Amino acid sequence: MITPNDRIIMIDTETTNDIDCPIVYDVGYQIFSLAEGILCEKSFVNADVFLDSELMTSAYFAEKIPQYWEDIKASKRTLRKWYNIKRELAQDCRAFGVKIACAHNAIFDNRALNTTQRYITTSKNRYFLPYGVEWWDTLKMARKVLREDESYTTFCWENEYLTKNLRIRYTAEIIFKWLSENINFEESHTGLEDVEIERQIFEFLVRENPEIDGRLWAK
Repeated sequence: MITPNDRIIMIDTETTNDIDCPIVYDVGYQIFSLAEGILCEKSFVNADVFLDSELMTSAYFAEKIPQYWEDIKASKRTLRKWYNIKRELAQDCRAFGVKIACAHNAIFDNRALNTTQRYITTSKNRYFLPYGVEWWDTLKMARKVLREDESYTTFCWENEYLTKNLRIRYTAEIIFKWLSENINFEESHTGLEDVEIERQIFEFLVRENPEIDGRLWAK
């Protein structure tokens, strides 16, 4: 169960390569608590990947590469080597006493971060998150909370936000469209910007069910 004073790091990644072996070029995060709000936020571009033009040709949102360069020049994002990104995130987690990491569809972000760690270190170091930080998943939480919400179900049916098997979808973009009452909202698909909406989704879900267990690998 989350308490108001628990410090959480919300993480989002953007990747290249393929879905089974994703390699991170963009990682954004916010550290926050329900009681204190946002305590820290950072946006990093992974120089080890982003500067590899061959690897970046398979980036899911390669059309955004020019915008990344503009953001780096404007100091909106920081171009940094992977080792330094990992070290700074770990330092922030220690400084703020973070024990919970969260993402929407955390199983993908966990895979992407660990795959990148192994790719860059040739498996000398295999795990990205600091030891003792546990993954939570807002996708798992949303399925628990929103499947009981008639308003969300109606919203998805009316707007055809359904799988091929006519099941309700729970993407961050769809949930935020409903939550913000803005049907025209489109996810940015950039790390820190997507973290912002995922943090708001997390806060909503915990308000709806304060005893929710969002641990990724909990039964």
